[in-house]
Amino acid sequence: MSWIQKLYETYELCKGHEPPGSARLMPISHTPQQVHIEITLDVSGNFKGARIVQKEETIIPATEKSAGRTGAGALPHPLCDKVQYCANDYLAHGGKKRSFFNKYEEQLATWCNSEFSHAKARAVLAYIRKNSVVSDLVNEKLLHLGVDGKLLTQWVGNNDTPDIFRLLTAKDGKRDQGYAFIRWHVREDGNPCTAVWEDPTLQDAWGAFDASTKKLKGVCMVTGDIHAPLTANHPKRIRHAGDGAKLISANDSSGFTFRGRFTDDTGQQACGVSYEVTQKAHNALRWLIQRQAYRNGDQAIVTWSVAGKPVPDPFKDSLSLFLDSAEISQVAAEIEQPDIGGVGQAFAIRLRKAMAGYSAKLAPNEDVVVLGLDSATPGRMAITFYRELKGSDFLNRVQSWHEQNAWPQNFGKESKFVGTPAPKDIAEAAYGRLDDNLRKATVERLLPCIIDGQALPRDIIESVVRRTCNRVAFEKDKSGRQWEWEKYLGIACALFRGSYKERKYQMTLETERTSRDYLYGRLLSIAEHIEGRALHVGGEKRDTNAAKLMQRFADRPNSTWRTIELALTPSKSRLRAKRPAFMHVMETLLDVVVTKFEGDDFLSDRKLSGEFLLGYHCQRQALNTAKSDKPDEFASDDDTHDTDI
Repeated sequence: MSWIQKLYETYELCKGHEPPGSARLMPISHTPQQVHIEITLDVSGNFKGARIVQKEETIIPATEKSAGRTGAGALPHPLCDKVQYCANDYLAHGGKKRSFFNKYEEQLATWCNSEFSHAKARAVLAYIRKNSVVSDLVNEKLLHLGVDGKLLTQWVGNNDTPDIFRLLTAKDGKRDQGYAFIRWHVREDGNPCTAVWEDPTLQDAWGAFDASTKKLKGVCMVTGDIHAPLTANHPKRIRHAGDGAKLISANDSSGFTFRGRFTDDTGQQACGVSYEVTQKAHNALRWLIQRQAYRNGDQAIVTWSVAGKPVPDPFKDSLSLFLDSAEISQVAAEIEQPDIGGVGQAFAIRLRKAMAGYSAKLAPNEDVVVLGLDSATPGRMAITFYRELKGSDFLNRVQSWHEQNAWPQNFGKESKFVGTPAPKDIAEAAYGRLDDNLRKATVERLLPCIIDGQALPRDIIESVVRRTCNRVAFEKDKSGRQWEWEKYLGIACALFRGSYKERKYQMTLETERTSRDYLYGRLLSIAEHIEGRALHVGGEKRDTNAAKLMQRFADRPNSTWRTIELALTPSKSRLRAKRPAFMHVMETLLDVVVTKFEGDDFLSDRKLSGEFLLGYHCQRQALNTAKSDKPDEFASDDDTHDTDI
């Protein structure tokens, strides 16, 4: 029950204090609904006009049962509802479904006759009793009749298809206009708010009336109230207005097939929850998902502070994290053009500034919650991930995630930064253009690595490295750049660095690192640089042998290096003739790297690990900083950089 208590506390702390520009927390006894038609009345219930609404989500009054209604049961909403509920003349115009007008009118009349009555509700009641809802909508050309005077289920005219047929969902190729959902505008003297769904006085009136109807009393396990009105029907429409899945659900006595030791369907024997608590908790969850959740199909993962304070989104990459922090303008300017020589320190400073911006508002002992939701069926939803952390612990873990997996990233011409990639980008790098189920599973596996500090799954790292090595499989743009491969190369380096943090890999070239895989990566980069420069000098446009043989090089480095080195002979000859200074530096650099191999490491043909990508990327980065053929502008093995973060 911890999750529902935290959501209830969030509602209590944030209601009325929502950030400017964000949606309001929904009042209790209301539910979100997509509507199709808007009818305007005066306070006496006279029809003034109507218009089509393009499936706009509207917060409408609802009963406990109507908010979770499914199937064809007669469970009307108290004010806004479908044509088959609001219109007594629906069947007279050939409606194909059952009419629930009597139940709708009875419930609305009960409210209007109570001490919690409201002028807008009385106006709607007076109008529907005129039995002209369908007729008025037909006259306004919002609903459409056939030549037989019956409501059409298919548009057969030569004119453009009316809006109502485009908005309604088809079933067996037909659209029942009785399913069109109606909301009301009521022009009330002295009240500038005409929309019933926006009028706080009407919302309060309905909430008070609905609370007065609760009969079931018991102990609420969240608040501790021993005489609280309990609920057996919990809200749905959590992730969006059309969401039918529930977090808490049980069928009634006629449909519930297994209850174990419990003999009732109210939940009292297991864990009672009051109507007010479940309404506020679910409303808070809807609000949080709408504002700040990571969404992927039916999967929703939301991170929030119970006190409503801003928290970093664990599903964003480092650049987005910086841009969300208090240092937006400064950080954006710095991150676009990082100082390669001190990239580790620069990144660490930016990250600490970003975390300091959050910690200035989020107290160390304030609660932060991470909650993941998913549904396998349309009617049931599960909590797939749940963690409660103190603010200081959460910020430290997010900071550690971004520190450990930081690497220069190249996400395209307009997005180059130093930092950690987002989980969705990692999933794509590991498995390509994957379907929703595989993406959801991968993101869920990465979540404990961020929130709990667990090690990265080895199979994901190996998959990213393997796909990155297969360079020839990636497409090129018109200029010959492989932007997708560049992106995946940075991600592969980031993940390998983060999974072996004890080796303390730096984000710039480490000339003193003598591990076999790192040195082989450097050799491949140098060979590619030599051949690439020779092709440029000769005006040729084709892939280098180093690029074409990258996958084979990763599997059999020594034998493949002999092939690459022999293929460099024409390039070396061309450069000795036209770029002698450049060629001298490159040959010297090749000799220095080869002499750094220890023992028989150079002669071994065993498979390379992802470490060779780090050596390749760092060496390429160092070589590409040179803008001319002058020897002193190329990276030398005498250079060292202190880049620990």
